[in-house]
Amino acid sequence: MNNTKKAIYPGTFDPLTLGHLDIVKRALKMFDEITIAVALSSEKKPLFSLEERVSMAKECFKNDARIKVESYDNLLVDFAAHKDILNIIRGLRAISDFEYELQLGYANQSLNPNIETVYLMPSLEYAFISSSVVRSILKHGGNASHLLPSEVSSFIEGKNFVCCI
Repeated sequence: MNNTKKAIYPGTFDPLTLGHLDIVKRALKMFDEITIAVALSSEKKPLFSLEERVSMAKECFKNDARIKVESYDNLLVDFAAHKDILNIIRGLRAISDFEYELQLGYANQSLNPNIETVYLMPSLEYAFISSSVVRSILKHGGNASHLLPSEVSSFIEGKNFVCCI
């Protein structure tokens, strides 16, 4: 019997930030293997394509065999069941995240009673970072490299995100 403790960390990761990396680092203290599940999320109109977001994540975690990166375009609980994973990791930056994340956790558990959601807070230094903050900075021509892993910064170089708001 395989006793490997597995978890899924889902998100759009548009783009993947230092806050995301911090959550993964914390989760690795509890789980042996983590699957970064990159959601298609076309309704969110991501700044980066699904392929770019998967590539960013793979590049960030290429040196850690405990971390896998995959994309998905179905219900998270169905993706988790297909992967035989019963633990979902979610990050909580602020109180404002809590109600939404709690609803998601309850909804997932209503769809699969075996699913458990683990909520992790990032380190204080990363608590303000969100992908939407990074996207806003990029869209306005700002430099967000201090909020991003160097591997992600290389995906941004040469792109012009400045647009009419």
